[in-house]
Amino acid sequence: MKEEDEKNKVDEPLTLYKENYTYADYLKFEFEEMVELIRGKIFKMSPAPSSNHQRISRNLTREVDHLFKRSKCELFIAPFDVILPVENKKRNQSNTVVQPDLCIICDASKIEKAGCFGAPDLVIEILSPNTSKKDLEYKYSVYEESCVQEYWTVMPEVEAVVIYVIENGRYQKFKAFGKEDVLYSSIFPELKVKLEDVFPEQVD
Repeated sequence: MKEEDEKNKVDEPLTLYKENYTYADYLKFEFEEMVELIRGKIFKMSPAPSSNHQRISRNLTREVDHLFKRSKCELFIAPFDVILPVENKKRNQSNTVVQPDLCIICDASKIEKAGCFGAPDLVIEILSPNTSKKDLEYKYSVYEESCVQEYWTVMPEVEAVVIYVIENGRYQKFKAFGKEDVLYSSIFPELKVKLEDVFPEQVD
């Protein structure tokens, strides 16, 4: 494989560098683009999100944020580092640092100046053709292992959301929702989202 092809990969880890990086290494990275660290391997972030991705992110933020304004839980939006204690529970030795599109954190002790150390309660990822494998395989695995209680995968191309919840340490599919549905959360029963207000008309 040509080096240029390797540099352009998003859904697979970069192999131009050593493996088994940690959060301490991550803080020293000097890449031109943003990256994530999953089980010690470096993944490039996708190029600038599409306008549809941005609209969906904006609409979800608007629909979700108001619910938590007077709550102990907080909504955070990418870019925001989430350091997951996967394989090593020590902060600087953690080998996984991700940037979910949106996440909700109810334990204030996990929130630091640099981001979050520990599993959010709920994570939302908006899929794209360049990131679907990373979101549905690599991130799914570390979110499950670190016990993110609820994981939403938002699929713009089919205008659907699939929700997974932790049961006995493993993700189970909770529910799939289409654009005509009102989405509801398993862990936040009061959280309901009318998906026709989330998915914009396709203009690009």
